[in-house]
Amino acid sequence: MSAEAVVHFAPAEGREPAGSLSEKARKAYLATGFNDRLAEGDFTALKIHFGEAGNTGHIKPAWLGGLVREVRGKTSRAFLTDSNTLYVGRRSNSIDHLRLAWSHGFTPEATGLPIIIADGLIGRDKREPRSAQARTSSSKIASAILDADAMIVLSHVTGHVQTGIGAAIKNVGMGCASRAGKLEQHSVAHPRVDAKRCLDCGACMPFCPEDAIVQAEGHVVIDPAKCVGCGECLVACKHGAIKMRWDQDSLRLQEMMAEYAKRVLDHFKGRAVFVSFLIQVTKDCDCMAKSQKPIAPDIGVLASLDPVAIDQAAADLLVAAGGGRDPLRAGYDIDWSGQLAHGQRIGLGTRSYRLAETA
Repeated sequence: MSAEAVVHFAPAEGREPAGSLSEKARKAYLATGFNDRLAEGDFTALKIHFGEAGNTGHIKPAWLGGLVREVRGKTSRAFLTDSNTLYVGRRSNSIDHLRLAWSHGFTPEATGLPIIIADGLIGRDKREPRSAQARTSSSKIASAILDADAMIVLSHVTGHVQTGIGAAIKNVGMGCASRAGKLEQHSVAHPRVDAKRCLDCGACMPFCPEDAIVQAEGHVVIDPAKCVGCGECLVACKHGAIKMRWDQDSLRLQEMMAEYAKRVLDHFKGRAVFVSFLIQVTKDCDCMAKSQKPIAPDIGVLASLDPVAIDQAAADLLVAAGGGRDPLRAGYDIDWSGQLAHGQRIGLGTRSYRLAETA
């Protein structure tokens, strides 16, 4: 791993015309030199989060037009992809997932690309690459990801209830995992119910993938034997009655996520690139089924061959935009740096980078 990675940066705002954002993303992507590595016939996965129903912060199809044209000029086998979710919702099976993606504009007619949900109809299609790591010995990865020859990771940078930041590492480590892989990663952190604040409304119950939440006398109860720690109940609760038992659990989750990302990227052997959008950066990730207010001003588009460096640069730019105040930690007081430190330690990438503004 080189001592210093290059992170290409194009300042941009969400209020710009879509064509302007598309051109900036295209230039940042091309500046990495990755497009020259593609060859005709390469199965090229464009890994993206299509956004939950009602979410407005996700990457918009029009922002990707220029980048997609460059990719399609190299290979006719590029495709958009994501994996099914752990929680119950519009992205928990491939049929509903596809329909939701189409409703957000990701149609073949609009993008020129098909969509393949990487872990099959209900999230069971997986392979398990192995390597010795501190937290995990193998990873349960969505099969279609590991059938691809190259990968372009398209990330919308946000805060996150369990990892502090959701960006390139999370998009790969969690986003490329099958449902079983997501369960494995989330199983280290468990929530608790504040009985005094709980209204016993039951709003959290449909979001639990394991039916671990039951209504008791005046409040809900989480069965620790069933709970896998996915955190969906925290987001679903409107009254702040559900909290995480963090201790070291967030760090463990971040480190497992980094190890998952490392096994995915080991498959591509340098044939992966990362493009991140720091536009409408929100407290929670795009799994939130609603519009969210930004927690920072729009900053722009980043591109790099290094997932750790691009995430470090994104976080640094957010802190700088806040005048030294970290907007990510203001949302959830979680030290997000654990995934970056562990990623550097296991050879996923480097936290040392040089920011290069694109013309």
